[in-house]
Amino acid sequence: MTSALLSGIADTTLPVALLALSLVGAAILSFAPDTRAARQFVEDYGLLLLVGAVAGGAIVGVTLFLVGDKSLAKEWLDQYGLFALFFILILEGAMLLYFAPSESLVPIGVTVLPASAHDYDAIAAVILVAVVGATVGQYALFLLAKRGGREYLLDKPWFRVSESSLDRFEGWFQRWGRVVVPVSNALLFTRGMLTVPAGFAEMRDWEFIVLSALGTLLFQGWLAAVTLYVSQNDLLGVLPF
Repeated sequence: MTSALLSGIADTTLPVALLALSLVGAAILSFAPDTRAARQFVEDYGLLLLVGAVAGGAIVGVTLFLVGDKSLAKEWLDQYGLFALFFILILEGAMLLYFAPSESLVPIGVTVLPASAHDYDAIAAVILVAVVGATVGQYALFLLAKRGGREYLLDKPWFRVSESSLDRFEGWFQRWGRVVVPVSNALLFTRGMLTVPAGFAEMRDWEFIVLSALGTLLFQGWLAAVTLYVSQNDLLGVLPF
């Protein structure tokens, strides 16, 4: 009964959510007393709302997987899972991911999407999509920093990095140079932190893209490897809780 209900939700979640977002956006632009404010809201948060809708579809698929209808879950996740992962990682790269810890995305992906731990093509696809998505998001933020400047970003409501933290990240970049871009991307809790200072320093676009992608590949690669090792060896089962 539960899986049948979720199946019905899964068939309609994404198209209905996207249609609803379109109608809400049109209504805001049509009836808002200050259309400039409405347009600014869409500019600041439109991508976040769109990705939230896509992520909702992926959540339904994961829920189906957990309640037992794995064949239906696999079909749903095959259809929307990588698509959702790609857009969510764009938000992660652009430092807009507030609704999920970025470190959990690829581990969930390599656990749920492949048919087995030996489905290496699917595992590689998950990692590749994550790397491309995060690099696209980081490059977008890099361009905003490069062309808009420091005050432009600090004035944006979605840019939730304090001025003191930004000063610290700029100090790292000035001290260590370009190498901190891939190094920071390969480590927990520092991912993306050097994107903005790299833009302020007017780093060359192709150089930033290559170094950013390299660091993200290392990060997502070791996360996936650890996840698969733990899964294959059933190490969670030996924990005392």
